[in-house]
Amino acid sequence: MKQNQSEEDELMERLAKEMIKSGDVKTAFDVEEKLRKSFGKVIKSMLEAEMDEHLGNEKYKHQDNKNDNYRNGYSTKKVKSNMGEIELEIPRDRNGEFEPVVVPKHSRDISRLESQIIELYGMGNTTRQISDFVENLYGFSVSAEMVSNITDKIIPEMEEWKSRRLEDVYLFVFIDAIHFNVKTNGVVGKSAAYVVMGISKLGLKEVLGIYIGESESSKFWLSVLNDIKNRGVKDILVLSSDGLTGIQESIKAAFPKTDHQTCMVHFVRNTLKYVSHKDKSQFAQDLKSIYTASSEEIGKKIMLEVQSKWKEQYPTVMNRWEENWSVICPFFKFSQKIRKMIYTTNSIESLNSGYRKLNKGRNVYPSIQALNKVLYLSTRRITENWTSKVPEWGECLRELEIMYEGRI
Repeated sequence: MKQNQSEEDELMERLAKEMIKSGDVKTAFDVEEKLRKSFGKVIKSMLEAEMDEHLGNEKYKHQDNKNDNYRNGYSTKKVKSNMGEIELEIPRDRNGEFEPVVVPKHSRDISRLESQIIELYGMGNTTRQISDFVENLYGFSVSAEMVSNITDKIIPEMEEWKSRRLEDVYLFVFIDAIHFNVKTNGVVGKSAAYVVMGISKLGLKEVLGIYIGESESSKFWLSVLNDIKNRGVKDILVLSSDGLTGIQESIKAAFPKTDHQTCMVHFVRNTLKYVSHKDKSQFAQDLKSIYTASSEEIGKKIMLEVQSKWKEQYPTVMNRWEENWSVICPFFKFSQKIRKMIYTTNSIESLNSGYRKLNKGRNVYPSIQALNKVLYLSTRRITENWTSKVPEWGECLRELEIMYEGRI
């Protein structure tokens, strides 16, 4: 291996010296142009070698050879490469059986261009931005239609991902939403992408699915939960979400044993938005004393005290706490390690921060399908490094095995 590397280094050094001797290489641009011209010759030599192997005879043997197949000149075609657009001479055989590997038949692109376009698209870039990038880098343009056709190639992969088999049990599932502007029937409107993320028995995070819906309802959430069930999920221990309309009824129908936990961070934020700026700091401290209480009984007692304390200034602001106590209290039965994991949707919000960056690159998505493609590609990129377990997962798992005996 080292010997091959040394030979490559010597070859590159000789090439560099030859370039300098030629006298027409003075800048980095000149080097690039020289390499671009040489690139076509290298590819042609590789094609010639492939033809030799295909025919089983030497380059200049032709119809006089006993083999009924022989060389039949060249065809030319322009291809896109990492060195820009180049014209190649492709050797032909009489029987038309030659199938080159270096430059496959009908291929007009031998670069990483397609994968680069898909990567740029998944980062939220518009077709115009992608076209400008390609033109600046390679010297040729790509149309919006070409970008769309290239990115459509990931649709089968995306559909397979959306319908893949899931684990039978997820210990925690988090649901949160991110909003995008999408054009539908020529009209731009808001569409919510609901991201469902689970934590498996191994303590690994996984995006279970992304569901785009215009409005929240029990029917919508039941369809989401049924999709998860149909893909193999038999049980969820705790499902954490914001106050999504209809979610609680749907959980009872699809997963009747599941504890529904509201996201306390969202709940606190929604409470504080009705509080004046001068009172927010103290009010926030009082709210924190509720959800950090050592037990549900103490937490409810503190909640009533906070309600009484602020009733004169804010007579109705604490009503939602009393009305929603059933989805506030589940985490009181857990240790601090697990409470920290479930009282907020931080795990999924860090994922959503990646999705929010997509809105910085473009204001409107031309269709739901376009948004689906971008979200899938972004998810693939963000989650590729999700290989580590949740911190202190062993201790958390032992506690959950006792608390949810027979369900893990």
